[in-house]
Amino acid sequence: MIFDSDILIWVARRHPKAVRLVEEAETRRLSIITVMELLRGARDRKQLRNAKSFLREFNFEVLPLTENIGHRAAVYVEEYCLQVDLSVADALIAATAVENGLPLASGNVKHFSVIEGLDLRRFRAG
Repeated sequence: MIFDSDILIWVARRHPKAVRLVEEAETRRLSIITVMELLRGARDRKQLRNAKSFLREFNFEVLPLTENIGHRAAVYVEEYCLQVDLSVADALIAATAVENGLPLASGNVKHFSVIEGLDLRRFRAG
């Protein structure tokens, strides 16, 4: 399973449902885009170290961008950006999941639910 950045934020806050979702996943994968989003959220060196430690703690495998992922993401932006305001980052994350044949766990169903062929696993914190 690929995890969206919102799931990682819940896990970092030690939300029991989010932690259980990640811990029970057969595979723990992230798009490199999600990793960059997480690192970009750091406000100082300590938070950056904590983010990197967090990624190691849960043993996430990071999936790189490929030409096919880039192409598929571009198609998604063209098809869906006006409909749901799909961001470039979300298009790349969705394309990573589809190209790797993996489900995507996210609470951001508004943007991802319209994408055909994406196996979206909705996360609800409440």
